Amino acid sequence: MSECTQNCSSCGENCPSRQSGQTSLIEQPHKMSKIKKVIAVVSGKGGVGKSMVTSMLAASSNRKGNKTAILDADITGPSIPQVFGLHGQAYGDENGILPVTTKQGINVISLNLLLENATDPVIWRGPVIAGIVKQFWTDVIWGDIDYMFIDMPPGTGDVPLTVFQSIPVDGIIVVTSPQELVSLVVEKAVKMAKTMNIPILGIIENMSYFKCDNCGKEHNIFGETRINTEAEKFGINSVCRLPINPVIASMADNGLGDEMNEPALDEFFANIAEKL
Repeated sequence: MSECTQNCSSCGENCPSRQSGQTSLIEQPHKMSKIKKVIAVVSGKGGVGKSMVTSMLAASSNRKGNKTAILDADITGPSIPQVFGLHGQAYGDENGILPVTTKQGINVISLNLLLENATDPVIWRGPVIAGIVKQFWTDVIWGDIDYMFIDMPPGTGDVPLTVFQSIPVDGIIVVTSPQELVSLVVEKAVKMAKTMNIPILGIIENMSYFKCDNCGKEHNIFGETRINTEAEKFGINSVCRLPINPVIASMADNGLGDEMNEPALDEFFANIAEKL
């Protein structure tokens, strides 16, 4: 075992100090916030519709009467404000930063809501980006929230590590798609969750199929699904297949995220909420 450097951020889960409960990297939210459940939405790679799924999960939660929030942790590629048609800037006072609220009452914070120009690129190093994400948790006045969804950047880099070490995440939802190497992506997520001692709540296969309006037949545009097999392999009980839906895509493009509704996702979230 290597000698302790007193730098807890470099420690693994097997560190004796962590196991004995002497050290915790978990940050408290803003003193004016009370957040009951935190769900991180992750993906192994970009382009699978993770932000879209995060937005739909939040909309589903909000429709059920839950006080809902989205923390957009994808700092270099923030898209949540666009989905909900949020173009103004977030402001703050001496107490902290105030999130921007969607038309139906979902609290949102994203770097795009803090930039003067939303199209300005973010050219920052990893530690700076990770620090901003932590501030979104500690410095934003979220208020009373039943469910917070964290839209994670793809992969297992600085930001996911910061989130899982600093924020009390109750569970992970993995977003994938048929054309990926599903087994590899899910296995990486399972191993990461196990390392960080965070349960995987379920898997969502986005763009799983296209249903023809004329014949009603399902067409597997990106290949046959294997998501049920993979979920069984890793002991994950909750699985959801989302179709390619041009109507939902158009809503997102036009800032109508509050109105997005997929029955399969509603059922999926209801099952997740029962477990939490």
